[in-house]
Amino acid sequence: MDNQHIIIRVATAADKVYSKTITDEMESSAAARGTGIAKRSPDYIEMKIDEGKAVIAITDQNEWVGFCYIETWSHGEYVANSGLIVAPAFRKSGVAKNIKKKIFNLSRQKYPDAKIFGLTTGLAVMKINSELGYEPVTYSELTQDDSFWAGCKSCVNYDILVSKDRKNCMCTAMLYDPKDHYEPEETKEFFDQNAKGLERLLRFKQWKLLRPFMKKDKDGNGGKPKSLFHYFS
Repeated sequence: MDNQHIIIRVATAADKVYSKTITDEMESSAAARGTGIAKRSPDYIEMKIDEGKAVIAITDQNEWVGFCYIETWSHGEYVANSGLIVAPAFRKSGVAKNIKKKIFNLSRQKYPDAKIFGLTTGLAVMKINSELGYEPVTYSELTQDDSFWAGCKSCVNYDILVSKDRKNCMCTAMLYDPKDHYEPEETKEFFDQNAKGLERLLRFKQWKLLRPFMKKDKDGNGGKPKSLFHYFS
């Protein structure tokens, strides 16, 4: 798609017409990737739009292209750019990267002192985050606000998160700390040099975290996998 016909801006009340399209695509995309997702309702998306904490991408013909929103925890000490989604027809066009930049800049504008973090299972999102100055961190560096972790309850991987005392899961944690961070050129270079190693690490992490659940399945129902494993077959 020709990006010159795509407009990326802060979402307004008129954009609520896309809310169900956005949440439907979030769910179907997660299922297609074989990853868990903290589900969001159209009402939740509309609330973010009303708060001025959402970025939307549309064509000049008002066709929905992509979306992302801001969440805050610990009284604004931590911020996350969540729910990044792009319509299938516009993927691999660079629009996801541009949406990420827009929501990142909006976050820095609204919460200049906040630590911005994200959880992702995808190497592509890790690459985009790296180009903005995020670096991979342990879960201990993230907010410990219970309301944040409660949002993971609808994720297919929630049992893994609980079993690890919220210290690890399928997602990789990444953080941008405005008071102590590498420059984007440095984090981008690190990612470019280590992309293959990071991909192997993600696959090993999935295998290692899934093993205990696979053993429970074999012990409990004759070796048939629970629904969790259909996401990683």
